Amino acid sequence: MAIQNAAQHSIESTNLADLLERVLDKGVVIAGDIKISLVDIELLTIQIRLVICSVDKAKEMGMDWWVNNPLYSKHSEQDRLTESLHSMEERMAKLESKFGAGLTPG
Repeated sequence: MAIQNAAQHSIESTNLADLLERVLDKGVVIAGDIKISLVDIELLTIQIRLVICSVDKAKEMGMDWWVNNPLYSKHSEQDRLTESLHSMEERMAKLESKFGAGLTPG
């Protein structure tokens, strides 16, 4: 009896894995609208869109918002601040060389 339950459990998990792989490969969109009206006057509309897919499928569909989002980039906030500081220092050096030492204090 225990062997039969183990075999059945193994088959079910394989089917679930296959189903999950298909969903992530093809993608699923769940959409819903909620409208609240009073005497034919629309008071509130909520539109809900949920997309479930793999990262590759999302990129293929052009939904790669995380690529250019600074919160999800490879560089940390400290790296961005350091790059910005170096950029400002380079600009300041160019200005000083162009206008002479008159811009430096002292």
